[in-house]
Amino acid sequence: MKTKQDSIFSSKTLSYFLQLAETMNYTQAAQLLGITQPALTQQIKKLERAVGAPLFYSVGKKLHLSDAGRTMLAATHDIYDTLNQATDEIQQASNANSGTIKIGLLASIEDSAFTGFISDYYLKNQDVEVVFLNMTRHEIWEHLENNQIDLAVMYLPDDTIKNWKPYESRKIVDEQLLFLHHSDKLANRKRVHFRDTVAQPWVTYPENYFLSHFLKEAYKNQMVDYPEVVAQFTTLYQITQFLNRTGVNTALPNSFYQAHQEQIHAHAVAFEPAVSFELAFVFRKGKDQIPRISQFLSAFDTYLSEEDYLSRVADNRVKLNE
Repeated sequence: MKTKQDSIFSSKTLSYFLQLAETMNYTQAAQLLGITQPALTQQIKKLERAVGAPLFYSVGKKLHLSDAGRTMLAATHDIYDTLNQATDEIQQASNANSGTIKIGLLASIEDSAFTGFISDYYLKNQDVEVVFLNMTRHEIWEHLENNQIDLAVMYLPDDTIKNWKPYESRKIVDEQLLFLHHSDKLANRKRVHFRDTVAQPWVTYPENYFLSHFLKEAYKNQMVDYPEVVAQFTTLYQITQFLNRTGVNTALPNSFYQAHQEQIHAHAVAFEPAVSFELAFVFRKGKDQIPRISQFLSAFDTYLSEEDYLSRVADNRVKLNE
C-alpha cells in the first residue's frame, strides 16, 4: 500500500520540487526537466496535497516559496545531503583500481587534453570505467547536487551556484580570453581596450554559456556596449570555422588559440584589462577521499607535471576542418 511518505519522498517528486524552487518559473523548470508545464504543475499540486499546504504562491507573475515551501526545501536538501554522504561513505571503502568515475565537462571547454589523459589512464587502469559527459553549467550543478557525477571540469568563478559549502575545487590552469580579429590597425598591439573591439560583428557562444555570460559582464564593467553578435555556436571548432570563413571577430580561450593558432586565420590579442578565469575540477566535499577518485586526480597531476596543460592540448588536438 502506498503511503503519504511514498508520495512525498519519491525521487521524481523531490527533483521536480527542487528544480521549481531553483528557477521559480514553471516554464523554465519544465524545460530543464524535459517535461511539459502541465505535468510539472500536476506533480507540484500532488506534493502540496500530500503535505497539506501550498508550497508556492504568486504575486503578479512572480513565484515565491511559502513558509511550508521553505520548510520542505530545507528538508529536501537534508535528505539529499544524507543520501550523498551515505553514498560517499560506501564509495570510500571501494577499491582504487575498480569501479566507475563519472565526469561532467563544461561543453564550451576544449576537451583534447582530457580525452588524451583518459586514454592513457585506461591503459594503466583497465578495471576503472570513465564516463565523460559534455554538459551545460546548469546540468553540471544539477548532477553535482544529486551526486550523479563525481567530478566536474568547468570554468570559475561561476555565479550559477550561490552556496559553495558542499563543494570544493582544484585548479587545473589559469585561463584568459583573447580577442580574435582581422584588423590590420590592431595587428601589432599586445593588448586592446574593450572600446576598440566593437567596430565589427562577432560570433560567440550562446547567451547562456559561461564564456558569453562572463564576457558580457566584462563589457558591462568597462561600461562598453557589447558587440553586435551575428552568429552563435556551441563548440570552439564551429566558432573558429565561422571566424575563418566570414572575417567576423570573436573571443576564445588562450589555451585553444595556442593549440590551434596555425589553423586560425585571425590576429589574437589580450584584452585590457585582462578577462581572466580558471579551469578547475569541482566536486562535492569528500569526493577526493574516495580511493579511485583520489588516484584519478593524482594521476592527472602527474600527467600535467610531465608536460604542461597547453602542451597537452597541442599534443592531443583534433585538426580543424578548413
